[in-house]
Amino acid sequence: MSFYTLFRNLTREGPGEAADVAWATAQVDLARDADICDVACGSGADITPLLAACPDGHVTAFDKQPHFVDEAKVRIGDDPRVTLRVGDMAAIGGPHDFIWCAGAVYFLGVGKALTLWRKALKPKGVIAFSEPCWWGDQRADRAQNLWADYDVMTDRVGIATRVNEAGYDTIATRRLSATAWDGYYAALEARSAMLRVDADQELLAVLDEMAEEIAVWRAHGDEYGYLLSVVRPQ
Repeated sequence: MSFYTLFRNLTREGPGEAADVAWATAQVDLARDADICDVACGSGADITPLLAACPDGHVTAFDKQPHFVDEAKVRIGDDPRVTLRVGDMAAIGGPHDFIWCAGAVYFLGVGKALTLWRKALKPKGVIAFSEPCWWGDQRADRAQNLWADYDVMTDRVGIATRVNEAGYDTIATRRLSATAWDGYYAALEARSAMLRVDADQELLAVLDEMAEEIAVWRAHGDEYGYLLSVVRPQ
């Protein structure tokens, strides 16, 4: 698919930075040997920061797309602290001390994801996830059009409500920084420029769609973003 042509061998498949992992893991008392699950890990950008937080622990990381898992294996190498596999985020196994999911909960929905993952947590286990979020009531038409296919997108209060309805308490939240978005989009712009040289019509449509996404964020990124939430079962 042209979509995966654009994202193949990128550092990240969504906005984020190592500081997000460091912040999330610092909100809870994780042991050095904690068992961690990286759900929808993509090419593995967050595995190293997760290991930095728990250097004697183990990270089980998986993604639905085999080529992302292959890329993660190249990135991580033969580190015995990491298990990489192809897997379904609706059936993650466990139990784990900490479940990390960067920018992929929307595939299931917050409530369903937290409900399904509860049985994959150890006692006192914690989940950290990022979710698209409106920051206020000002929502330009162009921004709303960008997120039109995600009609359950809500604000901070709405996310907290869904967390609570799923039987969890919110420990802390953090707004992903402009740095997290800039790095992600800069890499995509560079890749897009390279691909346009020989792109067919299908790929050009994907590149044009991504160019619009980036332009909307630069014009209206103060209206929306990702909210990173750290939550624990009640």
